[in-house]
Amino acid sequence: MENLNAVDYGVIAVYFAFLVALGLILKKRASASLEDYYLGGRRLPWWMLGVSGMAHFLDITGTLLIVSFLFLLGPRGLFVEFRGGAVLVLPVFLLWAGKWHRRSGCMTGAEWMIFRFGDGFGGQFARIACSASRVIFTIGMLAYMVKGVGLFLSMFLPFSPLVCALIMIGVATTYTMFSGFYGVVFTDLFQALIILIAVFTISIMAFLKVPDSASLGALAEAVTGSSEWLSSRLSWKTTMPAGTEYEAFQSLAMFAMFYLFRMLVGGTGEADDPKFFGARSDSECGKLTFLWTWLMAFRWPMMMGFAVLGLYLVQDLFPDRSVLAAAADLIRERFPGITKGEWAEAIASIRLRPDAWPQLVEGLRDLFGEEWSNRLNLVGFEGGVDPERILPGVILFCIPKGVRGLIVVALVAASMSTFDSQVNRGLGYFVRDIYQRYLRPSASTRELMLASWASGVSMVAMGFLLGYSVRSVNQIWGWIIMGLGGGMLVPLFLRFFWWRFNGGGFAAGMAAGLVGAITLHLVKAPLIARSAFWTFLDDDRWQFCITFAIGLAGSLAGTYLTRPTDPAVLEHFYRTTRPFGAWGPLKRKLSTPERRAAEKEHRSDLMALPFNVLWQVTLFLIPMQIIIHAFGSLWITGSLFAICLAGMYFFWWRNLPGASAELKRDASPPVE
Repeated sequence: MENLNAVDYGVIAVYFAFLVALGLILKKRASASLEDYYLGGRRLPWWMLGVSGMAHFLDITGTLLIVSFLFLLGPRGLFVEFRGGAVLVLPVFLLWAGKWHRRSGCMTGAEWMIFRFGDGFGGQFARIACSASRVIFTIGMLAYMVKGVGLFLSMFLPFSPLVCALIMIGVATTYTMFSGFYGVVFTDLFQALIILIAVFTISIMAFLKVPDSASLGALAEAVTGSSEWLSSRLSWKTTMPAGTEYEAFQSLAMFAMFYLFRMLVGGTGEADDPKFFGARSDSECGKLTFLWTWLMAFRWPMMMGFAVLGLYLVQDLFPDRSVLAAAADLIRERFPGITKGEWAEAIASIRLRPDAWPQLVEGLRDLFGEEWSNRLNLVGFEGGVDPERILPGVILFCIPKGVRGLIVVALVAASMSTFDSQVNRGLGYFVRDIYQRYLRPSASTRELMLASWASGVSMVAMGFLLGYSVRSVNQIWGWIIMGLGGGMLVPLFLRFFWWRFNGGGFAAGMAAGLVGAITLHLVKAPLIARSAFWTFLDDDRWQFCITFAIGLAGSLAGTYLTRPTDPAVLEHFYRTTRPFGAWGPLKRKLSTPERRAAEKEHRSDLMALPFNVLWQVTLFLIPMQIIIHAFGSLWITGSLFAICLAGMYFFWWRNLPGASAELKRDASPPVE
């Protein structure tokens, strides 16, 4: 059965051609200077940056993963995605982290290290450590996207997951390297429009499919085994498929609170984003993030729509779900010793080359009928429905041909936007903070552009290698956020909140955290295979705690084994940035009016935080509750939403300074 028709392929081809053409058109403008290439010349309006932020945080891989949790849990899948998909870093970005980074006047987070720690040994050491860690983090994110993109596109195109990922990443790499941040923002605007079309299409289809909440709840319980599928309540325990990696999330409330803490604490260190460095004022940092959050809410009804349509699809395709286990057994007989990481490639091989396994195909045809090829896509490694394939399965079976190509393009557009932002950011760290600063200080703009292109290709290649060394999308996301992120969190946090923290402490903490996270990733599987004692290492929380402790030890050791930051540098940083935290010696140097103004700003920001967090959570829940007709819960969620929005107005919005009130500061730090 052909998955796409000529119209679908035409839509995809036109879309790819447009992106490449736009990259070539913007090449000259982006190549004028490094500031143009990486920050759009700091001339882009806040609303464009906000739209770009939404597109940046919406990708195929994350959407696949979140749909899988919504399919299994209903609206409560949002609480699992406190670990990243609910983007609970945005409240911190909106209130203080964005403006604190912008005030530096720097171009990258690594260049910011000189602003914070000075231009001596400590600052240079911190700059190198930050650059290296961010490049590694970028490679990890690229691996995460490569894994999901291949799984998704291989269900529609006549290629393996690896080849599909190569096609998409090749196009994205081309236009991103040519057009820089201009290309990121302008293509994000175009792609955001396509995404919104998909949002409304899927949401309306799902809403109309549901006759009432009671019948949907009964269907969900029959398909997933969850009797609380319609609930939006954060329960302590929940039902998850036994024998799968999803089983670890049964302790839902504990996981959600753990992830909430990690995201809020980590958010302060993660706002070194080109969007904030490129913003024109403190108030624009807040407004672009406010718009960014509103636009992120559109993602959730679409994903809930896919989950709802997935329930009906599974019931229609597999009324007797024992055939799934039988199909998985047939595949294991033909591929003895197959691992979960090899499963997707095996499925694609069977579908694309059925003549190579005639007996296996005959057995699958007996189980699934003449549409065995498409139904095979939904068979999971454990012998049930693969939740990570619900989204492409819905597109394959529920969306009419012709429209199908548009939905595929919308999701590819989402992934492209995430990819180009990650690559642009990673290139900035390598070219600006390593190549230009330490290898070729006198390099021309043209040479720096060539270095950007070469390093971009290298990072993408390493992302491919890492992407195909993991079992699943869920596994790599857990390592990025909880393993790698945990190791980097302490030094990124302390640089804003502790006056004694210095460049040596930052560099030692980052190095220790990175080495710990990578080592843990490499040795975890052999240790677990050797003894059941080590199975706790598969838990995201343990990964986080171990790498967090390593990063903390390295940070403290580096801080006290190296000399403190130059007092003049430290005072310049504090007066310019005005963070809260343990800054007693510096705070006492402020005049009484300066100190009172800073305390008022800090008090307002901290008072707004709980309102902002709950506002964002309810903002994402409301459209999902509408999709599933959970109108009783909607009244409670809507009331909380209104209260939180009012709190944000009083504690944040009315305190935003006007553009004319922004203080103009000399961001150049004194030399140590």
